[in-house]
Amino acid sequence: MSYLLKDLYSPLFYDKLSDVLTKTIPDFDKKKFIIQIYSTEFESKELKQRMKHTTKVMNSFMPEDYAEGVKFIEKTINQLRAEGIGEDSLPYMFIPDYIETYGIHDFKNSVKALEFTTQFVSCEFAVRPFILKYGEAMISEMQKWSKHKNHKVRRLASEGSRPRLPWAMAIPFLKKDPKTILPILETLRNDDSEYVRRSVANSINDIAKDHPSIVLDIASRWSGLSKETDAIVKHGSRTLLKQGHPEILKHYGLNDKGIHLHDFKILTPKVKIGSDLIFSFSVENTNLTEQKVRIEYAIYYMKQNGQLSKKVFKISERPYPAGSKISIIRKQKFVLITTRKFYTGLHKISLIINGIEKDVYVFELF
Repeated sequence: MSYLLKDLYSPLFYDKLSDVLTKTIPDFDKKKFIIQIYSTEFESKELKQRMKHTTKVMNSFMPEDYAEGVKFIEKTINQLRAEGIGEDSLPYMFIPDYIETYGIHDFKNSVKALEFTTQFVSCEFAVRPFILKYGEAMISEMQKWSKHKNHKVRRLASEGSRPRLPWAMAIPFLKKDPKTILPILETLRNDDSEYVRRSVANSINDIAKDHPSIVLDIASRWSGLSKETDAIVKHGSRTLLKQGHPEILKHYGLNDKGIHLHDFKILTPKVKIGSDLIFSFSVENTNLTEQKVRIEYAIYYMKQNGQLSKKVFKISERPYPAGSKISIIRKQKFVLITTRKFYTGLHKISLIINGIEKDVYVFELF
């Protein structure tokens, strides 16, 4: 039996939730709540639609005064914690959605609500409308969050302010000029939590897509400070590395002088959707000294319009001893997934050595 994410909003979920709301919201009517949840359109709703529907139904039982409503949100979270329910669970994203939907015009109370709620379930999506509406005032609050005692609040400061947070609404002014969030990243670069530091790296990688010079400056200043900052810089530079940006390649001592590709072969030139592309090759370091070698490959996927779309995959990055030659065999799956649709026809694959694209070959997907 297949399982769908939208089914997280299940009868068991609503039964437990309504039992908690009975204890935290005055005059809450569980029977009426369940009836309203299971409207005639409920089954056809997808995950996000069910989340927003839950927000709307819950709001009908909340005070009209939003400032009073957020007090009940806090009580509900405390009760959920007391009963061991819902910590960091996806379906409880309706709580941040309540703040986003009904608190957008109440900056003061919503800032407090976001700070409290994100310690239970992430508010990285809910905070973004507040950044759009209040601009530097909201960024200023997030700078304060970057020094918070709770690591989840500190992470909200970096993750919620990412210029290109996936699946979230865009923040055009941060894509155009990210200087206001740089102090947040500076504060968090030595954070004790890897969860937070990885978020810092993701924000840096977002910035790299629009402002590579800023990331190159960060790389020059942060590299060598600690193994943690080195890891942040490397992960934050991944897009520039995949693009073969000359300055980041130079920063990491990557060049293809004396590094040679041999015997690149496609072992399955015809690939059926659902199976694997298999290829092999050798890399040789002809230098008299050890050389760092980063090996990647690019798949040029055929799109519906007949154009090719390039995606780069990393194989390895490590030192090659002088005179060494290493053979590699690799598989690339063409199994159908929800985030990618495959189109039959001629595709391409290339190998990339230290940022330089080498041989390109064609294979057929059918």
